[in-house]
Amino acid sequence: MEDPVPARVREYAEQAVAYVRRAVGVALEYDSDTLPLLDHYLRQVMGTQPETLQLVIATAGAYFGEVVRRRLGGRWETAGEEAEWRMVLPTGLNFSPLGFVAAAIAQGDVAEFDSELDTPARMRPYVEQALARMGELPVDDYYSLCGRLDTLEHLHEVLVAVAAQMMGNDPGDPDDGPEPVADEPSGPVN
Repeated sequence: MEDPVPARVREYAEQAVAYVRRAVGVALEYDSDTLPLLDHYLRQVMGTQPETLQLVIATAGAYFGEVVRRRLGGRWETAGEEAEWRMVLPTGLNFSPLGFVAAAIAQGDVAEFDSELDTPARMRPYVEQALARMGELPVDDYYSLCGRLDTLEHLHEVLVAVAAQMMGNDPGDPDDGPEPVADEPSGPVN
């Protein structure tokens, strides 16, 4: 069976685990319970050397993408530069884990990184509605990886339910069929 995790991603994610263990004395476990430790670690790295910051973004991005992949499924798209790596969920919802990490460190969008969500065009109205219903968040929560994971989980659930309705299935019955096959991404969702 082919490994769903590119070797570079796996290497970077393990480096993130080692960095956080050295910095805070606790090991990350690739789950949402230890994600606050990574958020804490990222708040400490602002102002470090640019090369170090780039490495932190790459390693923490790989780790965060792996947390999401393990929780929600999906696949890595690693063609191109590291800043262009994307995690594509089974619903077609996709994002740049490195972009999310860069934004978490800066507590704002970073020009060199994409920190927006993307989804197939036919699902965009549902994502926009779900995001509007979620309301405003404090900046710390909005840019935190914990906050991003919560948002991704919610949007993923919404899109699974929408896809089930489109396929004529009851979204409450997991035996009614497979998750939808994603379209190609067609643009960011704000």
